[in-house]
Amino acid sequence: MLYWIYLLIAILTEVVGTTMMKVSQGLTRLMPSVLMFVMYAISFVLMALALKKIEVGTAYAIWSGLGTALIATIGIVAFRESMSIPKLAGLVLIIAGVVLLNLKGAS
Repeated sequence: MLYWIYLLIAILTEVVGTTMMKVSQGLTRLMPSVLMFVMYAISFVLMALALKKIEVGTAYAIWSGLGTALIATIGIVAFRESMSIPKLAGLVLIIAGVVLLNLKGAS
């Protein structure tokens, strides 16, 4: 259970880091730029810890899938980025792919 918590926090810190990348305006704002690097460092450390017990394919699929879905949602809500049927369909397919990759673990 602890390793899944590491993975969840790794995802969340990666999402915060990516959000700070946008807020930093191309690394021209100091605090968001520093926070971006700190969040990415924390994320990678926690991902490495999670990989001690979680298969790399499973962990990376969850990390990238949930991270992508969260970042796209943040972009739409916080940064007023566009929302379209293809974008929504893509997010649904990403999440479905993560679920399908993890079903093999149940068999």
